[in-house]
Amino acid sequence: MGETTGGFRSVDLAIEAATLILPSLSQSEGLEIGEIAASIGRDRALPIAVEVRLKDWTVYHASLPGSSPENDRWIARKARVVLATQHSTMFERVLAEEQGVNWYATTGLSEETHAIHGGGLALNVKGRGFAGILLISGLPQIEDHLFGVEVIAEYLARKGEIQ
Repeated sequence: MGETTGGFRSVDLAIEAATLILPSLSQSEGLEIGEIAASIGRDRALPIAVEVRLKDWTVYHASLPGSSPENDRWIARKARVVLATQHSTMFERVLAEEQGVNWYATTGLSEETHAIHGGGLALNVKGRGFAGILLISGLPQIEDHLFGVEVIAEYLARKGEIQ
């Protein structure tokens, strides 16, 4: 562990996910989350693509300057991991590393279609569980993940859910 996963531990990533629970997730709320990500990304001149899905329905997508069609391919592969596991892509990667297993062999899913690279975050709703996905692509995977966490935290702060 370390250089590719930033020293994350699966237990910490699970706690992080449990603290980022949304009160609800509608199409308009998905748009708002996407707009927060794109706005912060533009302010920082980040070369990212951002996507928000309600399960497998894409409700928001933005390709900021410096991003490319390759980012969309990464987003699709990350989204398939979150849809299959209902966990963040970083959680899945770190857990597989901790267990010393090949994630692709263990799950039977293809690396061609699935990517356990940070930047795919499950959007969970209180009392409902998995409801959507926030996807970030264009930065090193640790930064993709941390940016996604920052966006969800900012959204929750704006809703008065966290300080």
